[in-house]
Amino acid sequence: MTTVQSPPVPPTAIRPKVVARTGLYAVLAVNAAVVTLFAVQAGFASNALVVIGRFAGLYGALLMAFQLLLVARLPWLDRRIGMDRLTNWHRWTGFGLLWTLVGHVVFITFGYADSSSMNPVSQLVDLAETVEGVLRAVVALVLILVIGGVSARWARRRLAYETWHFIHLYTYVAVVLAFTHQVAVGTTFTASSAATAYWYAVWGVALGSVFLGRLALPLWRNRRHQFRVEAVVPEADNVVSVYITGRDLDRLPARAGQFFLWRFLTKDRWWQANPFSLSAAPDGTRLRLTAKAAGDGSAGLRHIKPGTRVFAEGPYGAFTAMHRTRPEALLIAGGVGVTPIRALLEEIHGHAVVIYRVAGERDAVLYDELRELAVAKGAELHLVTGPPVPDRLAPRELAALVPDIAERDVFLCGPPPMMNAVLGTLRELDVPKPQIHFERFSLAG
Repeated sequence: MTTVQSPPVPPTAIRPKVVARTGLYAVLAVNAAVVTLFAVQAGFASNALVVIGRFAGLYGALLMAFQLLLVARLPWLDRRIGMDRLTNWHRWTGFGLLWTLVGHVVFITFGYADSSSMNPVSQLVDLAETVEGVLRAVVALVLILVIGGVSARWARRRLAYETWHFIHLYTYVAVVLAFTHQVAVGTTFTASSAATAYWYAVWGVALGSVFLGRLALPLWRNRRHQFRVEAVVPEADNVVSVYITGRDLDRLPARAGQFFLWRFLTKDRWWQANPFSLSAAPDGTRLRLTAKAAGDGSAGLRHIKPGTRVFAEGPYGAFTAMHRTRPEALLIAGGVGVTPIRALLEEIHGHAVVIYRVAGERDAVLYDELRELAVAKGAELHLVTGPPVPDRLAPRELAALVPDIAERDVFLCGPPPMMNAVLGTLRELDVPKPQIHFERFSLAG
């Protein structure tokens, strides 16, 4: 397969991840300062609890807009930070948002109750009945509480992704209700024309980013490229490769190591979106994914017929050679995690060492391709087999295989337990954190 090669990133360049992360922090800090300035200009209430509650509401509104930006799947951010980390930041920002909005309701209610001599419950009911927009805010808070509850790890593990995602869509209802509440009763919102324009801009950018990244861009790319299944090739008893073709694929900004959310448009699968990595570097004519039958979505791939239309969202992910900091690399794969590693080996420049960890030789999917690529690229290839215990990639064993490991970029992909163990090994071997690249392929974080 002929690969579209990308020039290596100079080791002295500022890391793209640092640029993007710093930019996000700066955007949040600047907007927090602007919100504080407008709040001060609007003046303070006589009751300290009400003042605290209003500030909590303002910062909660800002966090809600920031949350939307984190999950908008904007290509510039996603390529530099990765969907897994953006999703994780979104999750923790969500819990911060939850407590901020709870604080907003509690402090406002107790503040007004203190001034009116009503009990807090009666005061909240009175505000909801008599003040425009308060009832909408209460409904928004209830929705956010429900969404926060199903996003807790114990609940998330018990829900199918489609169920969790459907419930999560109510976030947009909560956003609209919160915005209309802010328009109706927000003293800072109406304090000046500058403040009004600022808040409209904040919500416009946040919602516009979601519309662009989650809807407009995927629709445009799929209309342009017209993805279809070209062939379905079994690689093993429980592993299959699917070749995707389309129009103008040389203009699709996909790189080795990235993944797509694939929807195969058959009557029984069109509603399922499955994240599968590219298992070969894009060559401008076709894409390939390789999946193990680990669930209903991946198990049914071998039954898909050539010619089936495909709706692909992506490419996503920061697990690419764009983030290299050293001229030489170590690629570590576990199980079917070999798919992005195999693609990376095809694209990567400089000397590479590849370690493929599997239970037995028969589990080494795509091993023949890896071996041919290693010979062609002058790379070292090690197949490590055996049970999980003892750890064949413990510090001593890994250092013996790759003595100069601390001088290499390390790309790691595999099952979570294996990845956690190897990350611990890399820390023990003093591999600098900027040289360690991995991505946890999970839609919900």
